[in-house]
Amino acid sequence: MSFLKKIISLRTCFLACTFVSAAYAADRVVGANATLDIEPGARSAALGSATLAVEGDYLGLMTNAYQLSQAKYMWASFSHTAYYEDTKYDYASVVIPLSNNQGLGVSFSRFGADDIPYIREGEPLPEGSDYRTLSIADWVFSVSWGRRFLDRLDLGLAFHVLYRDMDQSGWGFRGDASARYQITDDFYVSGLLKGWTSSAASWESGEFEYSAPEFYVALSYGLPVEYLYGKFNFYWQSAGLFHHEARDLDFDEDTHGGERIWEDPLDWLSGGRGGVEFAFDFGLRLRVGLSSFTTFKSVTAGAGLTIMNFLVVDYAFESHPVFSPVHRVSVSFSPYLFGHKPKEEGHLNKTDASRKLVTEDPEEVPAEEYLEESIQETPATPVEPAGQTAKEAAPVNSVAPSATPAAPATPSANPVPIVETDDEILE
Repeated sequence: MSFLKKIISLRTCFLACTFVSAAYAADRVVGANATLDIEPGARSAALGSATLAVEGDYLGLMTNAYQLSQAKYMWASFSHTAYYEDTKYDYASVVIPLSNNQGLGVSFSRFGADDIPYIREGEPLPEGSDYRTLSIADWVFSVSWGRRFLDRLDLGLAFHVLYRDMDQSGWGFRGDASARYQITDDFYVSGLLKGWTSSAASWESGEFEYSAPEFYVALSYGLPVEYLYGKFNFYWQSAGLFHHEARDLDFDEDTHGGERIWEDPLDWLSGGRGGVEFAFDFGLRLRVGLSSFTTFKSVTAGAGLTIMNFLVVDYAFESHPVFSPVHRVSVSFSPYLFGHKPKEEGHLNKTDASRKLVTEDPEEVPAEEYLEESIQETPATPVEPAGQTAKEAAPVNSVAPSATPAAPATPSANPVPIVETDDEILE
């Protein structure tokens, strides 16, 4: 009898676990907190949104937090995107460099629509423009951190909090981890673990949604072209490695299912994205890309301009096979670079600095100042002028000098005086 009770108890636990797992799996969705996947920066957007491969774009902190390890100055960045039906996306971020090859990034964004006509059920249609309006929006606050651990390895972590104000309110969160390794001087490989905490959203109704983690890889390569006074930069970002995703942008015929790499490598490669950028030495950058290799209708293009190393302006054009094109503008500004001269690489320590000062050529000193300093540093024993005895030259209260006349001063007896300036020390 006791054995039968144990079997019934185990069966009950198994059914309960099965029910809980089924209920939990029912809340699993594709693209929970999809607002976090919107491309904020115009530079990365013009390169097919291959953000993981693009370094130096501080509008992409949601994806490549590893780049904060390279931050040397404080940067403030802003972007604006106008979507369909007056839907807008605004993004702002601040980058703060820290010691020991570390950096901190804080960003804030809003994606939503305003002035939406609202009529309650059962109410008559208003005349003219006399109607109620409402707004729906997603608000995102993110904190990112990056650090260089090895000579060629950069790591980054990011955590995002999302608040939704729609027909019902809700909260969401997600954590991301990214890394980049330098293979050669101009060749890098990057990785992103999106949703290492899982991407979850909790609604006011009590419903809970989540998306499983996903992993991406990216490559970037730079090719200097001296006769064109610039450099080619190539960027590529893969599709997800773990899960089944629909990557075909043609909504009429979804022929490409987005298979995983071990199921269909060619289909996995077609789900990637990439772009090419040519950066001129004087600050102009031209870009073109594809946001999906599945169709050539997802062409992206843009340009950027760097002014005096402290102001960067970027523009991106994104086509779409169904919706109207999207225009994106972003601006990055560094107040530190505007007010200070950029630091030189490899600062000298105190020993090297003193050696450098000694080996530098002395500054020119006026003859009057040099003569005055020489007189002040001359020994107290006066030199007898010609035709004058020691008795006559001595003061009244001074001690009589010895009978032996003083030997004439030699160069070794009177060394060249040391002249000290504010900038260097010379002997």
